[in-house]
Amino acid sequence: MAMRKAADNRLSAASVYNSAVPGNRPLKESSMNFVSIRIITDDIQRLVGFYEHITGIPVTMYTEEFGELATPACTLAIGSTRTLQLFGGDVARAADNHTAIIEFRVADVDAEYKKLAQVIDASLVQPPTTMPWGNRSLLFRDPDGNLVNFFTPVTPAAISKFDR
Repeated sequence: MAMRKAADNRLSAASVYNSAVPGNRPLKESSMNFVSIRIITDDIQRLVGFYEHITGIPVTMYTEEFGELATPACTLAIGSTRTLQLFGGDVARAADNHTAIIEFRVADVDAEYKKLAQVIDASLVQPPTTMPWGNRSLLFRDPDGNLVNFFTPVTPAAISKFDR
């Protein structure tokens, strides 16, 4: 009976937490939750410094080879290429991403652009532009060439999607 109650409490806590996260439906005990993405880099200090500068959020370094930038919604993990040995060797290549976009929701994308213009000038892909799905997006590349999007929902539909 005690084990059943503990399981019920975990499920209840997970349902309350996950229903409070925008866009989430209550999780079942066997469901998964996307919590982080990891970038592999040849120069961890350079990438850590870049992400700390553009976000204003300190990266917690757990070792010289691995750190995490935690936000309320998700974590950006940054690992050195030396950490790949822990995963069996050559399973990823630094600075070779051509498919993923690392996205940060910001309160005012135009203000962020003004603040970071000199930092991202050489890597600017697109100045703040309102996208068809209702977000105003600023696209640039980090020092390893990964595409980064700072965005602000601006249409009523986009705002309500993120405010759920």
